[in-house]
Amino acid sequence: MVGSLRTAGITTYLKQGQLITRSSTSYEKRSNTMGQFIQRQKMRHSVALWRQLKYIKTMFTQRPTAYNNFMSLANRLPVVYVEKRWMENSSFLMPGIPVSDGTLPAINQQLGEVDGVPALITDLQADAWVRGAKLWLYTVIQEAEGRAVHVQFSMRQVSWQELMLADGHYVLKGEEFADPMQGWALVLIKGDRCSPQAIVTRCTLYQQYTTDEAMQKAAKSYGGLTETPYLSPR
Repeated sequence: MVGSLRTAGITTYLKQGQLITRSSTSYEKRSNTMGQFIQRQKMRHSVALWRQLKYIKTMFTQRPTAYNNFMSLANRLPVVYVEKRWMENSSFLMPGIPVSDGTLPAINQQLGEVDGVPALITDLQADAWVRGAKLWLYTVIQEAEGRAVHVQFSMRQVSWQELMLADGHYVLKGEEFADPMQGWALVLIKGDRCSPQAIVTRCTLYQQYTTDEAMQKAAKSYGGLTETPYLSPR
């Protein structure tokens, strides 16, 4: 055997022709500096989002895997601080959640009203439609039951006939676009290329988990933060 094997708290390795077995269990408290804590919270939330998003059809084409592509983009999202017992299954609807990444130009989109009706307003112009071009509409719903908070994703193909032109740009109209617990992103598909898009939403529930109070409470549930030693200048 070359190298070492660690399992069930035991490390086994070869040294000078002899097989050595020792305990690999460490009782030293895991470091949890502010920087480490923030990055771990980001990672946990990004993974929670991906667990929901991976069950629907997506296009992330700019990295070796869709997972790596999504995680790289999701790292830019605001940090949400959640207590340890809730963090694994908690996910939050917020602006900027990535749903695609590709080489087509991004579609600028925002929520508003057209003719007094709630709408998803885009900067796609009339000439955006070409034969074979598709539109995928991603919808995210925030669900909350007590402290159990999570999102659900869905995707459907939108026909060009569902859109209407307003001031020369395509829009999607519907009362659902006024719902503060939903978010949307319209993705343009042309063959194996897509536009890089992220969710737009009116949802603000996540904001209460971004405060200093939320951070302190979450950090305490993980055993507190590790103080960084002060280094005096030489």
